[in-house]
Amino acid sequence: MRIFTQVNMTLNHKTGKTYNEYIVLIYRLLLIMLFYSAFRIVFYLFNASAFPNVDFSSFMTVLKGGLMFDLSAMLYLNGLYALLYIIPLPFKFSKTYQYFLKTIYLLINGVGFALNSIDLIYYQFIQKRTTYNVINILENETNMTKLWGQFIIDYWYVALIFIVSVWLLSISYSALRPTRIKFSNRWIYPAVSIVALALFSGFSVIGMRGGYKHSTRPINMANAGKYVNTPDEMALVLNTPFCVIRTWGKKNFTAYKFFETEEALQSNYHPVYVPDSSAVQRKKNVVIFILESFSRELFGSMNKDLDNGNYKGYTPFLDSLAQHSLIFNHAYANGRKSIDAMPSVLASIPALVLPYVVSEYSSNQINALPYLLKKEGYQTAFFHGAPNGSMGFDSFANVAKFDDYKGMTEFNNDDEFDGMWGIWDEPFFQFYADEMNKMQEPFMTSLFSLSSHHPFKVPEQYTDVFPKGTLPLHQCVGYTDNALRQFFNKAKEMPWYENTLFVITADHSSRGHYDFSHISTNKFQIPLIFFSPGDSTLRGIDERVAQQIDIMPTVLNYIGYDQEPYVAFGNNLLNEDSNRFAINYINDSYQLLHDDYVIHFDGQNIISAFNTDKDSMLTTNIKDTDQEYLNHLPLMKSIIQQYNNRMIEDRLTVVE
Repeated sequence: MRIFTQVNMTLNHKTGKTYNEYIVLIYRLLLIMLFYSAFRIVFYLFNASAFPNVDFSSFMTVLKGGLMFDLSAMLYLNGLYALLYIIPLPFKFSKTYQYFLKTIYLLINGVGFALNSIDLIYYQFIQKRTTYNVINILENETNMTKLWGQFIIDYWYVALIFIVSVWLLSISYSALRPTRIKFSNRWIYPAVSIVALALFSGFSVIGMRGGYKHSTRPINMANAGKYVNTPDEMALVLNTPFCVIRTWGKKNFTAYKFFETEEALQSNYHPVYVPDSSAVQRKKNVVIFILESFSRELFGSMNKDLDNGNYKGYTPFLDSLAQHSLIFNHAYANGRKSIDAMPSVLASIPALVLPYVVSEYSSNQINALPYLLKKEGYQTAFFHGAPNGSMGFDSFANVAKFDDYKGMTEFNNDDEFDGMWGIWDEPFFQFYADEMNKMQEPFMTSLFSLSSHHPFKVPEQYTDVFPKGTLPLHQCVGYTDNALRQFFNKAKEMPWYENTLFVITADHSSRGHYDFSHISTNKFQIPLIFFSPGDSTLRGIDERVAQQIDIMPTVLNYIGYDQEPYVAFGNNLLNEDSNRFAINYINDSYQLLHDDYVIHFDGQNIISAFNTDKDSMLTTNIKDTDQEYLNHLPLMKSIIQQYNNRMIEDRLTVVE
């Protein structure tokens, strides 16, 4: 008795060729792999300037490595489709059920295509692949419908890429039509289907995990480091659906035990500050500007050798102010997104692993700058021109113990609304100065600007006033810089001005024009300026490393804070003996910049190491050739252990 008959291979010009149902399933799953590789190529073309060290050979390695992550994402997304496709239902080959399967296939993979499409542009803003925590961040934004509408208008070509890709997928899907394998005994077909389902399930587990060995851990984003030179290039290897899936419900922080005793841990790094009771008491007002998307590259005063010494930058006022200030020429943000900045700048809490404010530990007790300064008699307020509640800034301001939060509601004049984010910087900065004039000295305030942001517009009266430069952001930076000029012109006429310390920094860096801005360390470079009109000692250029989390301990030291000890993960920049470093988190790995070395570490293994003095563009990974960098690893491990364990144990205010 013949059990198996030959598969029908006849051609139907309306519905495509018919093949063995399992061949068709494999074909349709491989289609997703092909499209993901195509998206990777398009992603690189959109963002090639962000990867200056990637050549043809290394990109081929990227494409090869990307297949493992594409396979994992494809299997995660298409598990339901494959299950419904394989199970031996009696109506399995009916037109209605086949249409249902196609709908499931296009919807599920359309989501994957949408995520990949979004990152063609969104990567330029956050400099990493989108992860699940971004959803939590977006939940804190009050005008997402308008923002998405504007993004689609501005980046219509990305929407077109998405639509065309789904359309091509639909056509390719129908190019082959499945036909049932026929057996002389009708009970054999269900048995074969069960075997096929078991085989597919086993293959899926292997593919999702990234290997078949018992010792293989499920692959995560850090595994992409195997195929690249530096962690920032891992974004090329990864795909966005994989990043979202692998961070879905992920535990925020891992407890570490690199050092078994507290003595050993604290000998390398201890984030506790005990105030000096003999410090000079200044009791100056403190005003902190956090400028949206201002990177170091934008400043002429911080790039004097650029373009053979002819580079002017886009911040003429801040460059002039820098001549009368203490500026830190190598300062770094501790996060990639706006939501990372307030904890870093105002509470000395870096954005490692996840943004603090959307982590499961966001209810931890913290000793932020306004809370500590209240003990010195300071009145405090936070200002942001967006609709109240935007980005959850008002919530963190409350956790940080600011006395007041003043946003678009308190500004109370919608005529100055920019139509997208909130109040234009110039009028809001003027409001800021007026409100501080009503406060009791000493006071501490902070303002988060917003106009230097997509969709990169300026008020109508300033059209063609500021240099448009080479990037859409540049004219907006010129506008905000001028708004600062108007603010200082007004503030210097007020009685509190001379007795004030001004700190000017940024929330995060932004897309740069020059190659040096695209390496993994410099993607975090921002300005850091300390200016006090009544103090000539705050002058000059400090070439050592600095970071956002250094601001709080530096400010407290400067004003002569002498109350209770506190936890701060940064350094006092006014202490010549401080052990300067910059710590970041990039693509599931920690990045430490210390002395002449930068190290990338995923919590278990060193991914790469570079000598920044000899190799400023980070082209040569010395992980296996120069062991000198290992001298800096104990500091890195102790920072990670102190940070993660204190976060998990709610010990951000414990000074032991």
